[in-house]
Amino acid sequence: MLCALALCLETAVCGAALQSVATELTELSLEELMDIEVSSVSRREERLFRAAAAAFVITREDIRRSGATSIPELLRMAPGIQVARLDANKWALSARGFNGLFANKLLVLIDGRSVYTPMYSGVFWESQDVLLDDIERIEVIRGPGATLWGANAVNGIINILTRHAADTRGGLVNMGVGSEERGFGAFRYGGALGRDASYRVFAKYFSRDALVYKTGEKAADGWHLFRTGFRADWDVSETDALMLQGDLYTGQVGQKLGLSSIQPPYAQMLENEDDISGGSVLGRWQRTFSSSSDIAFHCAFDRAERVDSLLITGYYQTVDLDFQHRLTLGKRQEIVWGGGYRVTHDDIENTVYISFEKNSRNLHLFSAFFQDDVTLVRDRLRLTLGSKLEHHSFTGLEAQPNVRALWTPAARHTAWGAVSRAVRIPGRGDDDMRFVGQAFPPGALFDGSPLTLMVVLGNPEIRSETALAFESGYRTRPTDRSLLDLAVFYNVYDRLWTYEPGMPAVETSPDLHLVVPLVANNRKHAKTWGGELAVNWQAQAGVHLNAAYTYLKIRARFDEDSANSGSAEDGGESPRHHLVLRASADLPANLALNLIARYVDDLPELDVDRYIDFDVRLGWRPTGRLELSAVGQNLCASRRLEFRSTNIPFEATQVERGVYGRLAWRF
Repeated sequence: MLCALALCLETAVCGAALQSVATELTELSLEELMDIEVSSVSRREERLFRAAAAAFVITREDIRRSGATSIPELLRMAPGIQVARLDANKWALSARGFNGLFANKLLVLIDGRSVYTPMYSGVFWESQDVLLDDIERIEVIRGPGATLWGANAVNGIINILTRHAADTRGGLVNMGVGSEERGFGAFRYGGALGRDASYRVFAKYFSRDALVYKTGEKAADGWHLFRTGFRADWDVSETDALMLQGDLYTGQVGQKLGLSSIQPPYAQMLENEDDISGGSVLGRWQRTFSSSSDIAFHCAFDRAERVDSLLITGYYQTVDLDFQHRLTLGKRQEIVWGGGYRVTHDDIENTVYISFEKNSRNLHLFSAFFQDDVTLVRDRLRLTLGSKLEHHSFTGLEAQPNVRALWTPAARHTAWGAVSRAVRIPGRGDDDMRFVGQAFPPGALFDGSPLTLMVVLGNPEIRSETALAFESGYRTRPTDRSLLDLAVFYNVYDRLWTYEPGMPAVETSPDLHLVVPLVANNRKHAKTWGGELAVNWQAQAGVHLNAAYTYLKIRARFDEDSANSGSAEDGGESPRHHLVLRASADLPANLALNLIARYVDDLPELDVDRYIDFDVRLGWRPTGRLELSAVGQNLCASRRLEFRSTNIPFEATQVERGVYGRLAWRF
């Protein structure tokens, strides 16, 4: 398939005189791609080609050409990342397995601000929507990053980095309509504040159509969101820089849930719509002492609120403080150290379906980290040692050490290896939540049986999940026009979360009934192994081909005293094979063609079939400031199922074929 795409695109551009485009829209050459600097691996800028980790970068040009309209859709490009759509506004998104609606082993950052929610131990992707035109790059790190970033960075880190305000001066208007993208629009304007400061402000809105149920009937999962925000950057002096950004959002997300209760009819499917709102503020100060020494301090405030008549109504807010210092000792040793403090406050209203023992709590997290980067052989061999210590309200002190080695035998070759320990600390729901999982009416279990509720309970004694990860990788440039990046891994997980039967009890309120509890515990263990391959080939000027392949195998077991049972061949919530092929070409007459093909293996535990998908985008720039594009998405089938939720009973809907048109004008 890749060769066919290459032949098609080369034929299209053969002999064409390709016109140059504005600097902002120029595609990166392979040399520039190798020189991209990433900061999520070691908390300092370093070349992607020399990073001692499984790292992948989604560039600004990748974003523009993709035709994607949300962050989860963009992340489908990356190897090792599993992305599945549950309904019109919800995704299951994870790295290296253990996927789910709230995948709890992936840390997501926006400009270094964590958006991992302590409520469900995961990410509300329906709330994480930034102006895609303002993204500088998305750094995708597979494997543990806990030594520097802390708990929950077990299987990977996604850091979404937005552009410096000085790079977005002027105006931008974009708008579009389509079959699934019912309507969207955005406005951004940036300018100067004196000689050394810049700013931008933006506002955006979109309305996504609901998907469909298996029967073809329209679902109740529409998605509408409005967001506005700003960013300002100020070079205070030659050594000091300040950044301040913030945003506010409000919207609605719909869904259909299967819920059980103590009252007739005991079990039913209910449609409802959640009102979501919130905002954040992030400030960062950086002082540069020299090219080899600097300090940085950031302070972030984040608030999210949800009004849900069926599940949870409430809010949580987080204050996060972080400090780091980078310095060199001699010519061969670089040290990064720092610390942080995070406090999260929540206030929750209980319902008949979900309740918490404590309606309001404060959770505290104290942390300190140290990393030493030593060059053993100049320009050839580098060793990195470090650890992070964290003290959390639920689990106390946790240590997350890490050792990495990087070998550069020649300019075109890089090899690396790493051994890391990471933890996933319990979330709010793991500790004291009560969820009515299933209700059996009187007489349903046996003649004369009382009303029986199967209730899922949190456990204050639950411990952190742990992972010991072994990784290695190899990057090379076989030719001047090609780049190959291979990573393999073997992970050992302990104390994974299970539900264990507790002692049945009789409750008398509001009526007599029997409660059979399923209590959260740590009686599952797993091993995962696999590999990820990314290939970039610049077939000729203006023609790029990319391939990303992922292989993943998971084997799980339970403790002998666990009531859980399952196949040793676990991991049916993440595909074993995953392949993405991308092709882009600049055509005559200022046209640009982009093709994306995907193969995703089946999910046997969820009864989801494998599928092949295809997206296409055709863009046209009649002038340097105006761009028109037409996009077709999910073109291989009229509709398909991608995922089912197992932790919260949302009704899965099927993704439909869609088309939309977009206009972007810069002034």
